[in-house]
Amino acid sequence: MAILGIDIGGTRVKAGLVSGAGEVLRRLSVPTPSSLDAFTIALRRLIADLIADASQPEAIGFGCKGIIDFHTARIEVLPGTLHFLEGSNLADLAGLSIPVYADNDARTALAGEVAWGAGAGCRNVVMFTLGTGAGGGVLAEGQILRGEKGVAGHLGHITVDPDGPVCICGNHGCLETVFSAGAIESEAIGAAYRGCASALTRLYQQDPASLSCQAVFQAAAEGDSVALAIRDRAVKYLGASIAGLIHVFDPEKVILGGLISEAGDALFGPVREHVRWRTRVLLGREVPVVKAQVSDSVVGAAAVARLGCALAAPRA
Repeated sequence: MAILGIDIGGTRVKAGLVSGAGEVLRRLSVPTPSSLDAFTIALRRLIADLIADASQPEAIGFGCKGIIDFHTARIEVLPGTLHFLEGSNLADLAGLSIPVYADNDARTALAGEVAWGAGAGCRNVVMFTLGTGAGGGVLAEGQILRGEKGVAGHLGHITVDPDGPVCICGNHGCLETVFSAGAIESEAIGAAYRGCASALTRLYQQDPASLSCQAVFQAAAEGDSVALAIRDRAVKYLGASIAGLIHVFDPEKVILGGLISEAGDALFGPVREHVRWRTRVLLGREVPVVKAQVSDSVVGAAAVARLGCALAAPRA
């Protein structure tokens, strides 16, 4: 039976009917409304259109930023443009009499990998989502960790430099402040503004704001010394964070997802080297650091429901 996966984003609400094999059977999306009443109307219309002429889905899975109670599907904390959803129960908003599960977008990404991607068949996994910011999730003994208040797995807020830049959370030196698209781009833009001898300067000095994280990794792959220095500094912090979590959770795999993971060998090569060096003595084995296989947020949302239904099923 299909599962309905819904990703609530700042600009669009995306939904899809997802098969038991993780295949999207049908997909729709609408612009994200700006009030609770408008959101509820749009959500119910989206669901009705999606399941028209189809059998009732087994469950609904929601993915959204913020802190969400997985067990009740209630959004506890949601700052920013979606703040009007804070305190809302997504099961009530959906208006269907079927099980509803919800989680933050980083853990839905992990759920997608566990159900149908690079983490399939694993019981212990650490995943980082690396994009505009940095997030992640942990699978331990077959369970996605959520913690007492749903904060577990905010890996972007691991402190890597106590005297580092101030993070959006108020802490100093979170991983996100040194390894994220925003952090890497900020350092590269500064180098271009200063006129450093680099391909980044030649290409972007007239418009440094257009310099992207992808451009930095591409220049690093081509041997540009400034890009390499920026990348290597960022990777040092990511590698140390991964190594620390490996010693805590002893995972079978570490999965890297998000936009930055598309950098390929320019990212994975040095990250694996750092992790190998930092874990070689105590661990006595090499933990694979692999790329995420499920990039579709709708599939990740559906996976949260799939795993939730599996947990709720009576044991023989």
